[in-house]
Amino acid sequence: MAQIFHRSANTVARVSIFGAVFFIGFVLWFIGGIVRAPYATNQGVVRVQPVPFSHQHHVAGLGIDCRYCHTSVETSNFAGIPPTSTCMNCHAQIWTNASMLAPVRQSYASNTPLVWSRVHRLADFVHFNHSIHVNKGIGCVSCHGRVDKMALMSQAEPLTMEWCISCHRHPEENIRPRNQVFNMAWEAPDQKTLGPRLVKQYRVKDAMSLTSCDTCHY
Repeated sequence: MAQIFHRSANTVARVSIFGAVFFIGFVLWFIGGIVRAPYATNQGVVRVQPVPFSHQHHVAGLGIDCRYCHTSVETSNFAGIPPTSTCMNCHAQIWTNASMLAPVRQSYASNTPLVWSRVHRLADFVHFNHSIHVNKGIGCVSCHGRVDKMALMSQAEPLTMEWCISCHRHPEENIRPRNQVFNMAWEAPDQKTLGPRLVKQYRVKDAMSLTSCDTCHY
C-alpha cells in the first residue's frame, strides 16, 4: 500500500502539538501578567483630588488617629469619608486663608460635600467589611500600606483575588493586637509565635471557611 504522508509528517505533527501547547501556555502567562500589572490593578496610582490631602502630614506629623476621620471603620462595612465640618474643626482656626483649602471653605459655606476620587475600589461583586477585619486584629497598614508616609494617597497593594486569598489562607501572618490596629509603625517582636495565638484568641475562622466563595461573594 502506498504511503500517503512522508515519514517526516510524524515529527511535524509532534512539534505542532507541543508548539501549540507551549504557545497557549505563553498566552495565558502573558494575560495573567497583564491583569496583575499595576496598569490593571491601579496599584501606586495617585488620583487627582479636590484638595491635595496629605496623610503623611496629618497622621505622622500631627498624630491624628485614623478614626477621627474614618469614624465608622470599627462598626461598619465602610470606613467612611469625613464631612467637611470635620476638616473645619481645625481649619476654621489654622490655615484659614490658604488657597489650596478654598474648596474646603466653599464646601462648608455652601453645605455641599467635597467629591473625592475613590482610591481603593473593589469590584461590585466583592463584599469587604472593614469592621470585621479591624475587630479581628488586621491593621490598616496590611491593606492600605504605610499611609503615614504618603504625601498623596495611593493604592499600596494590588487588591486582586489572589492577594486577598493569600491572607485568608494565612491570617496569622498579618494579625496583630487590637490595640495596635491603627498604629502604622507597629511591628511584632515575634509574629510566628504571636500570630497563631491571636488567631485562636480572636476566634478567627479556619482557612477553609475564610477561602469559601460565599465569604466575599454573596
